[in-house]
Amino acid sequence: MGPVVFQPENDASALVTAVTGQLLRRSAAGRTLAERLQGVGVRFADVLDVLHVPPDAEFRRKLVASGFERLRDERAQARTELWEHPRALLPLFDLGPGDKLRAYVRTDSVADFLEANLPPALGSIEGAPFAKVRRVLVAADSDAELWLAERRAERRLVSAPELGDGPGAAAILRHLDAFRLRPRPLDAPEQGFAAALELARAARSELGDALASEVFFEAERRFYERKNRAARVQKARQDALGLGWFNRDHHTYRSSRASFRSLVAVLETLGVRCRERFYAGRDAGWGAQVLEHPETLSMVFADVDLSPEEITGDFPHEGLAARPSLGTVGLWCELHGEAFLAAGMHHLECQFDIDAITQQLREHGVGVMGRFSDFPHLKQAFTEGEIWPVAEGRLDRAERARLLAPAQVERLRREGAIGSHFEVLERNAGYRGFNQDGINRIILATDPRRSEATLHAAGADRLS
Repeated sequence: MGPVVFQPENDASALVTAVTGQLLRRSAAGRTLAERLQGVGVRFADVLDVLHVPPDAEFRRKLVASGFERLRDERAQARTELWEHPRALLPLFDLGPGDKLRAYVRTDSVADFLEANLPPALGSIEGAPFAKVRRVLVAADSDAELWLAERRAERRLVSAPELGDGPGAAAILRHLDAFRLRPRPLDAPEQGFAAALELARAARSELGDALASEVFFEAERRFYERKNRAARVQKARQDALGLGWFNRDHHTYRSSRASFRSLVAVLETLGVRCRERFYAGRDAGWGAQVLEHPETLSMVFADVDLSPEEITGDFPHEGLAARPSLGTVGLWCELHGEAFLAAGMHHLECQFDIDAITQQLREHGVGVMGRFSDFPHLKQAFTEGEIWPVAEGRLDRAERARLLAPAQVERLRREGAIGSHFEVLERNAGYRGFNQDGINRIILATDPRRSEATLHAAGADRLS
C-alpha cells in the first residue's frame, strides 16, 4: 500500500459550509450554541457529526462532484442514505424524508449538556445510559432542527432510525475502571504492556473494538488531565457548557524503541489501525506512526526515535532494537517513562478557532507557544510545557550513560523537565493530515537538553 496523502478538500468543505450556514440562518438555537462554543474557542462546524438534508438529485450530484461517497452494505442501516468523504474530516450527510435541515452536534454527555443549558430539551433522551448512541432534540424551528448526540461508536449510527443499546452500562463501567486502574510501572514496561494487552483483549471481546477503544481513550484522557494544568483549565471551561472533550482530534504517545511494537500491539487489539508514517529527517532522528480507528476516527500519533533506513521497514510490527544514543523522544522516555504507562500522554490535541483559544487561554493564565503550523488549512500550537520533576535514579542513569552532560543533569535536577503539553489545532477545508516539518521544529525546541535560554532565543515559548 502506498503512503497516505491528504490534501485540503475545498469543494467538499464549501458544500458543508453552505449547508451549515443555511441551517444557522434558520435556527436561532443553533446560532446561540455557536456563540457559546465560540466562548470556549470552538467553532460550530468542528463539532458537527451529521447534517440531515432533504433528498434531492441536484444535491447528490454536488456530493459526488466534491468527493463524497455513499455508504453501502454493512455500514449503512436500512432506510438510510449516508454520504461520507473518505479523505476529509467533515460531517456525514444524511439524506432522508422531511423538508427540514437537521444538525447533530457531538457532546460527551447529553445529560451534562441539558443540565448546563436552558431551555430544556423538546423531547426525552433517546438511548439508554451508556448506549452506543444517545441523542436528544434540543430545538426545532419550522425548517430546522438542532440535536445533541453522545456516541461511543461510529457516527453513522447518530441519525439511525433505531438506536441499539449496546452491552450496557455495567459492562462499560467495569472496563473503564479496569483501564483507569491498569498498572503503569515506571521501571517494568514489559509488565505494564502485558497487563494492558490482556485488558484490551477482554474489553474487545465484550464490547467490540469500536466501543472498547472509546472507553480506553476516555481513561487515557482522565489520566493525562491529572498531569497537565492547561488541559484541566480548558476541560473545565468546556464542562461548564456540558460538552466534555467533544472537540478532540488525536492522542499523542512517546515511546522508547524497545516498547514501540508493544504500544502498537495494544492499540491494534482495540481496532486502531496504522495509517501514514512520518519521518522528520536525518538530522531530527525521530519518526511517528499515525493510527486511526476506521469507525470512530479516533486518532493516535505515536512518536519514536528512528533512523532513515528504518522508515521503509515494518517497524510498528517488527520492532526496533535499543541503541546507546537517544533522540528527543527517547530521552523524554528515559526521563519520564513510557507515555503509555507511568508518564501519560505527551499531549492531547483538540480542534479550535486557534486565534480565539490562544487569547482565551492567555486570559486564564495558560501560555501558548508560537505556532509550528500556520497554513490556511492547518494551524497548530502547543501550550507551554508542564514541568515535571525527574526521578533521581533516572537522572543518574542518564549521566552514567552519557546521555546528558553533568551541567544538564544539574539543571534538570533543579528545574525539572518538560513533561506534557496541551495542543490547540485549527483544521480547515476538511484537512486530515499533519505538518511534518513543523512538528519536527517543535519537537526539537522542547528537547530537555535545551536550556530555557535556548528556548527563549528560539522564540518557542512566545505567546501567539
